[in-house]
Amino acid sequence: MQQTLNTTLLIIGGGPGGYVAAIRAGQLGISTILVEGQALGGTCLNIGCIPSKALIHVAEQFQQTRHHSQGSALGINVSAPTLDIGKSVEWKDGIVDRLTTGVAALLKKHKVQVIHGWARVVDGKTVDIEGADTRIQCEHLLLATGSKSVNLPMLPLGGPIISSTEALAPKALPKRLIVVGGGYIGLELGIAYRKLGAEVSVVEAQERILPAYDSELTQPVLESVKQLGIKLYLKHSVEDFDAGTNTLQVRDPNGDSLNLETDQVLVAVGRKPNTQGWNLEALNLEMNGSALRIDQRCQTSMRNVWAIGDLAGEPMLAHRAMAQGEMVAELIAGQHREFNPTAIAAVCFTDPELVVVGKTSDEAKAAGLDCIVSSFPFAANGRAMTLESKSGFVRVVARRDNHLIVGWQAVGVGVSELSTAFGQSLEMGARLEDIAGTIHAHPTLGEAVQEAALRALGHALHL
Repeated sequence: MQQTLNTTLLIIGGGPGGYVAAIRAGQLGISTILVEGQALGGTCLNIGCIPSKALIHVAEQFQQTRHHSQGSALGINVSAPTLDIGKSVEWKDGIVDRLTTGVAALLKKHKVQVIHGWARVVDGKTVDIEGADTRIQCEHLLLATGSKSVNLPMLPLGGPIISSTEALAPKALPKRLIVVGGGYIGLELGIAYRKLGAEVSVVEAQERILPAYDSELTQPVLESVKQLGIKLYLKHSVEDFDAGTNTLQVRDPNGDSLNLETDQVLVAVGRKPNTQGWNLEALNLEMNGSALRIDQRCQTSMRNVWAIGDLAGEPMLAHRAMAQGEMVAELIAGQHREFNPTAIAAVCFTDPELVVVGKTSDEAKAAGLDCIVSSFPFAANGRAMTLESKSGFVRVVARRDNHLIVGWQAVGVGVSELSTAFGQSLEMGARLEDIAGTIHAHPTLGEAVQEAALRALGHALHL
């Protein structure tokens, strides 16, 4: 006999957006049920952000050790290292387990009821849990089902053709890997696999890697990719894969066919909102392309039905979903909120790392703003030198009339950690003088932030 549960808030999806919304709702005393068909933490914790950064760290450590085995300028010499990829994956899985267990504990602490099962929407206030003989009635329905990898029809997953999910849990390393897609996912994993010892090629349909970012910003990444020995096939389109000979057939810019031999093909051509398989169509909500249309309060076209994160389209970032989830819980609790951030940082964990917050110079120009654009190279930064990483720069974009900062970009070692300072300066309405006049600790990479502002004002100290 089917049991019926009643709750104020029902959340479908336990990824970063869903679990944060549930925790905040619990803190606010809202009766909450969270339904998740797989592991808590969603793509980000289990098969995305966290495991990929763990694998990137393993790859970096292995490459550094190998570098020292060949005689290092630092005077460190070690014998040639070997890699036990099984142990590496075990270490990565340990981090994932600790984080997902922590999420479960937080949900329990805040009295959120977690139901493991697959949700099937009946209407805006009713959801059935498949296989659990349970129906849930709610006042508010929050949809947080995330996204999934885009597949290519000519490259069906299976065998040698893998997605990022399989790439993050290798049982053995391929001798040769072809990455289809030169965006951030493809490059992060391609660089990691190259550092782990695989021969890596990247096939990208656009004329350059990381096409979503400007060429000046991606140039240091391009140089690094070439230095690592990764082969690039730019302006090449994929045609087919021959499983018998393990060859990927691609077409070059002249229309000629090439056969590329490989052991594995990693398909990394982007992600799409996860709208299928849970009867979303029953709600007949307004769409925005392949994503759900939402307003500035994350409300869909149906009253008391909310959507957050990747399901609501770009930017598909975990930190955006978290902020939206927190806000929706507060709105349900009767608070007045709007999702209107000045900027959301985008970070690529390539080598070197890349950060974009706010407007680039081209975007500022397109918005009709007359801006000062100024950059400071890490080659002139003492901390970057001591980290053996002198490539890259910090760039600031500020209005010429009042010096209000509208954007930051950076490429270089560890610049992901500068994203917080960039975001705060934009949210707090900082001007060039505010950043230039703030004493930055020495020696740090952050000094390049102050120097970029000083240079924009015409008096950089170390350039």
